[in-house]
Amino acid sequence: MCEFLPVESVVTRIYGQRSWVSNRPPLDELILTILSQHTSDGNCARAFESLWGQFGSWRAIADAPVAEITNAIASGGLARLKAPRIKAILQRIRQDSNALSLDYLAEQPPEETRRWLIGLSGVGPKTAACVQLFSLGQPAMPVDTHVLRVSRRLGLVPPTADVDETQHQLERLLASDRDRIYSFHLNLIDHGRAVCRVRRPHCEQCPLADCCDAYRRSRPHHA
Repeated sequence: MCEFLPVESVVTRIYGQRSWVSNRPPLDELILTILSQHTSDGNCARAFESLWGQFGSWRAIADAPVAEITNAIASGGLARLKAPRIKAILQRIRQDSNALSLDYLAEQPPEETRRWLIGLSGVGPKTAACVQLFSLGQPAMPVDTHVLRVSRRLGLVPPTADVDETQHQLERLLASDRDRIYSFHLNLIDHGRAVCRVRRPHCEQCPLADCCDAYRRSRPHHA
């Protein structure tokens, strides 16, 4: 099992210290993250641009027929599933706040924000954390497939840990520090893409191999 602080130090040295910056307004981040589910970044971006280009405002999208939203986001994949979710979320936001904006969430405690976001249909821990971290600047760790895989393999979390458990554990290890969470999240993704890949990971080139649980299990004679 790898000690956490050396892991953080190594990935920071290799991939850099990232400085937090807000990506976009929280409602934009929420809808974009929903569109990103089970598709590529490119497809997601095209679907978001098409949605906004066709309707031009969240109000118009909230009032549009589901079929029109579905057609607008078709390039993103799973459009028939995502379109009714997007419409329902926009209507719920308008009902709760009398406006189509989530800017007010920045003033709420992170746990309260998380609970409210997860209460929306189709919004899970990762989507909520993306809105919190990337838009609102709250200390939440989005756990995507790369973060989950690398954390399990290194032994930062148990091998059966789910997204929720991994998020809480990493937030604890990072002392709920937004800037550390932001940098570590992006660095684990880079490490997962470049080295700790799903298939044929480059273990022999990995600077963390000596303490990696998965690497040790795969080579019993190193134990």
